[in-house]
Amino acid sequence: MNSEEFRQHGYQVIDWIADYMENVEEYPVLSRVKPGDVRAGLPAAAPEEGEPFERILKDVDEIIMPGVTHWQSPNFFGYFPGNTSGPSILGELLSAGLGVQGMMWVTSPACTELETHVLDWLAEMVGLPEKFKSTATGGGVIQATASSGSLVAAVAAREQATGGRSNEAGVSDGLTAYTSAEAHSSIEKAVRIAGIGSANLRKIETDETFAMRPAALAQAIRDDKVAGRTPVLVCATVGTTSSTAIDPVPEIGRICAEHGVWLHVDAAMAGTAALCPEFRFLHEGLEFADSYLFNPHKWMLTNVDCSAFYVADRRKLTAAMSVVPEYLRNVASESGEVIDYRDWQVELGRRFRSLKLWFVIRSYGVKALREIVRGHVAMAQEFAAWVEDDPDFEVAAPVLLSLVCFRHRGGDEVNQEIMDRVNEAGRMFMTHTKLDGKLTLRLSIGQETTGRKHVERAWETIRKAAGAIA
Repeated sequence: MNSEEFRQHGYQVIDWIADYMENVEEYPVLSRVKPGDVRAGLPAAAPEEGEPFERILKDVDEIIMPGVTHWQSPNFFGYFPGNTSGPSILGELLSAGLGVQGMMWVTSPACTELETHVLDWLAEMVGLPEKFKSTATGGGVIQATASSGSLVAAVAAREQATGGRSNEAGVSDGLTAYTSAEAHSSIEKAVRIAGIGSANLRKIETDETFAMRPAALAQAIRDDKVAGRTPVLVCATVGTTSSTAIDPVPEIGRICAEHGVWLHVDAAMAGTAALCPEFRFLHEGLEFADSYLFNPHKWMLTNVDCSAFYVADRRKLTAAMSVVPEYLRNVASESGEVIDYRDWQVELGRRFRSLKLWFVIRSYGVKALREIVRGHVAMAQEFAAWVEDDPDFEVAAPVLLSLVCFRHRGGDEVNQEIMDRVNEAGRMFMTHTKLDGKLTLRLSIGQETTGRKHVERAWETIRKAAGAIA
């Protein structure tokens, strides 16, 4: 494809994306295909000769699009949001066009320095403690996902606890980690990969708001130390996936400080809300944290993958993650004056991901991003009020931000059937969890284009499904 062909087809793709963004609400939110349908539409073998670009786009429409679940639909209320936006798409396009491999400062200084600077911007925007900025002892980096960030934190915590011996001699028995019973499954995966093991992860009981009980955490740590084990990591969650529960980080942090245990705080979804000063309570206790993350690729209009990971002491992180073969040695790195982000992550290679975040922040401005968050929270509060006013339904967890957990009083089977009917109809999509052992419906409001009319229609659809069951 020469430059003129690229220009021509590039215009076609941009037009296609623009049309999609304008018309996404017209699609059924949940894909209607059956397992294997997409592959059945594809040829068994790759083509020997190149095909016209128009034919490729035709297959996108006819084969790919029926198999897409439309996360950008204003009627997508499942899981947590996975937003993108025009500026983010264009930033991603520019990153792909430049084709930078930003593993070290020397391989593209702009890739490294823009990321460092934008992550400092972001720390200021959400009110993180100064220690998390590159101008202090710490700094930020864009990880692929919260799962990646949690794994890096687990490795750094392990090395802090073992004095670096695990990297040299392998992981010894007797290391333990702690998290809430409501924490994301990525924490367990992280401790598995880091060699600590699922059997050594203590899932601490939660209170009536589904937040970790600090007293139970303290007792678990004491018990392990008496048994000769070494506590390595505590992960506190600010905004659990099931219900947006907020672990009491100040109390947890004081326990970690007492025992010298690494504290990692996972605010993957909720962290974006701290753009608004009135939601900065989310960051209470972060002065105790060794690492922290949240995902702009959920609620901040920046497409996957973009997880903002911060560390309070970058030397501890790089000591745990750095491996320097001869072929990567260079004057800039050995001067100690630059950041090499290859030492902040599992992978060696890395894309120019900060471009899309930079584009989003500059295009919207902090004020507009705040107003989007406030709008979603207000809609969630209104939806919760509708639920509370209906005698057939109940709110199942505190509504702190933009997620409403609720259920029909008829029990698990009724709630399952309500969700199935709603999703099969195709006009909206929602998901579920279990709280107190009961199947609970979740309405997550976070798409940029979601307005009050969409939330109101969602409630009408849910009530209609419930009425049909009765």
